[in-house]
Amino acid sequence: MSPEFYVDKLKKLLNEDRFKHSLGVMETAEKLAIKYNADIEKAKVAGLLHDCAKNLSDEELISLANKYNIQLDDVLLRSPSLLHGPVGAYLIGDYFGIHDEEIKRAIMLHTTGDKDMTVLDKVIFLADYIEPNRNFEGVENLRKASLSDLDEAVIMALDQTINYIIKKHQLLYIKTVIARNDMIIKTNSTL
Repeated sequence: MSPEFYVDKLKKLLNEDRFKHSLGVMETAEKLAIKYNADIEKAKVAGLLHDCAKNLSDEELISLANKYNIQLDDVLLRSPSLLHGPVGAYLIGDYFGIHDEEIKRAIMLHTTGDKDMTVLDKVIFLADYIEPNRNFEGVENLRKASLSDLDEAVIMALDQTINYIIKKHQLLYIKTVIARNDMIIKTNSTL
């Protein structure tokens, strides 16, 4: 199904800024999918819908996580916004009728990453980070890196995420560290 099919329903779930961001992620995901030979339609759909649970309250996210049997730990309970990816992965089935496992996984991991990320997982993770509406120190370097090496760009994004979380004295989700270490080991990166 074309991503355009889901636009009107998504508009009902998100505020205007989040919807604009989602369109930017879809556009960026399409470009990255073309460059790195990921399924273009899946990348566009996952990019568009990746934040479908973003505007839910902490209470709603925890309630839906329990409904969908998502394992909750202390970090997720103290930082429920991290649940918008996993909850969104299930919500796309209930709300949009999408049951594609690759799309679900890419949405599930788009904020935290995890071990053994697929090309589609990396495309959505990175597209969320570098889409045109993002404006933060270092985003231009990431955009440039994304044009030459997907893995190195994802590692750079993970490094920036981890550094930001540490500077803010927030809880660091273990899957983000696992994702970074896994990517470095697999690419023999020396970042």
